[in-house]
Amino acid sequence: MAKDIILYGRHAIMSALSNPNRKISKILCTKENFEELKKYSKNFQINIVDRKDIDKILPPNSVHQGFALYCKELDNLAIEDIISLAEEKQTCHLLILDQVTDPQNIGAIIRSCVAFNSIALIVQDKNSPQESGAMAKAAAGMLEHLPICRVTNLSRAIAQLKKADFWVIGMDGYAKTTVDKLKKGGKTAIVMGSEGAGMRRLVEENCDLTIKLPINPAVESLNVSTAAAIVLYEINKE
Repeated sequence: MAKDIILYGRHAIMSALSNPNRKISKILCTKENFEELKKYSKNFQINIVDRKDIDKILPPNSVHQGFALYCKELDNLAIEDIISLAEEKQTCHLLILDQVTDPQNIGAIIRSCVAFNSIALIVQDKNSPQESGAMAKAAAGMLEHLPICRVTNLSRAIAQLKKADFWVIGMDGYAKTTVDKLKKGGKTAIVMGSEGAGMRRLVEENCDLTIKLPINPAVESLNVSTAAAIVLYEINKE
């Protein structure tokens, strides 16, 4: 059953209000923001409150811009749904995260996925944060635009993607091939590991190929959301 969550921030709220699949119960906003939301008042309960009232219901230091929205989590797709999305496409790509745990990193990655035309994001259910206000805020409203699939077994999901003609490529700082040398085209799944440990051994063994970013050797690694943006940009290039 979908859980109740609170979204906050202008971009996250406006995108949620425009998403027919988002189940919304009520909206809180400050007086100066009411005009921006008034057109939605026929469909949703809008409560005008003080900024401090929104502060009380959110984690400390949440940048809400005078907006908060009570809603249900979005429905997650199954791996079969993702494969169906790709079925009629000759060329497409998606991103797989192996135990990335920071919701703000995932939010930033979601934003990059939409920016560079990824068809979906796949994460492991057990070791990945659930949808949250912090994630939606970092995604700047793009959470509403990206199909997300949560799977129990990532290696099994990768095997299913391979059977559906996906070429599975893992990101590894020790790989011999750099992303700019990668042959583009077809159906591609990019796998990125956690912020510290990288991909788990079994997940990496299931990849068809590993690649790395061509960065200065003085830099050990990049933040996972930054690395994701770079590799998705490269994959998306004609």
